[in-house]
Amino acid sequence: MSLLQIRGLTASYDRSPVLHEVSLEVPEGGFITVVGANTAGKSTLLRCISGLLDKVSGSIVFDGQDILRLPPHRVPELGIAHVPEGRHVFAEMTVEENLYLGGYCRRRDAAALKQSCDQVYALFPRLRERRRQAAGTLSGGEQQMVAFGRALMLKPRLLLLDEPSHGLAPKVVEEMHQAMIDIHRSGLTILLVEQNTRLALSVADHAYVLQSGEMALSGPSSALLEDSRVRAAYLGL
Repeated sequence: MSLLQIRGLTASYDRSPVLHEVSLEVPEGGFITVVGANTAGKSTLLRCISGLLDKVSGSIVFDGQDILRLPPHRVPELGIAHVPEGRHVFAEMTVEENLYLGGYCRRRDAAALKQSCDQVYALFPRLRERRRQAAGTLSGGEQQMVAFGRALMLKPRLLLLDEPSHGLAPKVVEEMHQAMIDIHRSGLTILLVEQNTRLALSVADHAYVLQSGEMALSGPSSALLEDSRVRAAYLGL
């Protein structure tokens, strides 16, 4: 059963088209990735799902409801959490304050929020150590953990991850890799867009290749990892 179904999605910034008739499906409990070059339109795709673009057409159906025209502040209420590229933490606020902002839609249940915060700290023990520290003073990798944890505080049904490995040291990339695997095993549905094709195909079940705003290929991640076109274009093999 599809939790998210996108059909004929077209999007543009001003007069510049970015996505052209894009279609994809994310099954409930699945781990789907969209890979492609830096200008392929991957981040735009996630921004459309989160309601952050006005110039869009087609359909975006989440759990049976078309959310294409839904205001951005209503999207998290449905259980869709978005970890944006570049982290975008609130620099002057503490780590813990950043995390609790992610659970704003659940703010009336203090006990459940605290439990979610403890789960984030279990996933990223370093954040517990720095919970009273201003988020802007953290390393890039630690800020990525904050952004990741903040999204999990929503207790989402669908997690959108935008380039989570970008600009991170290899050791931190490995930590994020394992965190994605762990939260997916817990039952969370994930849609990952990633320029690190090898990483994306190693963690996801199914993959789409976005090229110049159009879907060029799709299939099981293991099959695309062995596809000569993917290996030549994105893995340098």
